[in-house]
Amino acid sequence: MVTMAQRIENLRTEKGLSRPGLAAALNFPKGSIDKFETGRQTPTKEQQEKMAAFFDVSLFYLRAESNDRTKMENWVDMDPANFIDNPTPIPVPRHVGKNTSVIEESSTGGSSLFDTFLHTKSFQEMVRATLLDVLRSPEGQRILSDAIHKELKK
Repeated sequence: MVTMAQRIENLRTEKGLSRPGLAAALNFPKGSIDKFETGRQTPTKEQQEKMAAFFDVSLFYLRAESNDRTKMENWVDMDPANFIDNPTPIPVPRHVGKNTSVIEESSTGGSSLFDTFLHTKSFQEMVRATLLDVLRSPEGQRILSDAIHKELKK
């Protein structure tokens, strides 16, 4: 099993940098890379982010949580119209009695209050941030990996 310390050392040697050279390039303290690569110290979150950006890899790859170097932030910014061929109208609940409701199709073609809420910038930003947090977790990485492998086997 690869550790973050080994991953940092491998990325550094791929770039042809010495430990002090990498520390200087990242503006880290002189002996920090030595401590990171020997496992005597773990880089802070900010240091990890800086190294991942420098090596152009995902944080998951740097932390040795994944073997995929690809950054996954970019696909979330894609136009959702590329993924949805024929969007279906969202059913809208209609209150019938005291504690009951019936779901009916919106007669306005999906322009309900809920549909309007779904298209607000703040809601979309919240969903995007939540989705990125989930995808960055080890569980999210495993789910994505399983789904991709399942699709590739088809």
